[in-house]
Amino acid sequence: MEKFTTLVSKAIPLPIENIDTDQIIPARFLKATDKSGFGDNVFRDWRFDKSGAANTDFVLNSPTYSGSILIAGDNFGCGSSREHAAWALVGYGFKAIVSSFFADIFKGNALNNGLLPVQVSEKFLKVLMNAVQENPEVEIKIDLEMQVISIEGTDLFENFEIDPYKKTCMMNGYDDIDYLVSKKEKIEAYEALKI
Repeated sequence: MEKFTTLVSKAIPLPIENIDTDQIIPARFLKATDKSGFGDNVFRDWRFDKSGAANTDFVLNSPTYSGSILIAGDNFGCGSSREHAAWALVGYGFKAIVSSFFADIFKGNALNNGLLPVQVSEKFLKVLMNAVQENPEVEIKIDLEMQVISIEGTDLFENFEIDPYKKTCMMNGYDDIDYLVSKKEKIEAYEALKI
């Protein structure tokens, strides 16, 4: 995984609540077990019509918005436990998702795949959504070390929570195995004491 310390990016607003994993990546695309190519089908049924033509009304198809941060409505990632949803979002280019609530399994899958779920208050989510919709060029800053999300050029910010272990993994670019390998010397020293 890539290391995640600080991200400054424009953002894409998706003010829809209860976005489930089947909307993020429809079930018909789950046949593959390799992560590659999933980004092409993120929000497939919203981005394209049945003939495959782009839905110009959907925000990801709009030239107005861009960036590696998705600002979504409440209860993002609900539904099934498919890890493919995180794969699709990362494959599309998102590095962080901001919402006022995440489904627990989605949150874990996101963190395991280098995608930072930033949970903010409903009030601050509205502030972020309005700022991006009013000015698509505005940049959002996410400082993982300080656990702060802010709007660049303003004094608007909010702290967010993250599991300390997952924070360490994200900041170092570790998956669970990498984390264990990083502790190899300490593990060996401990094992040597037992002999």
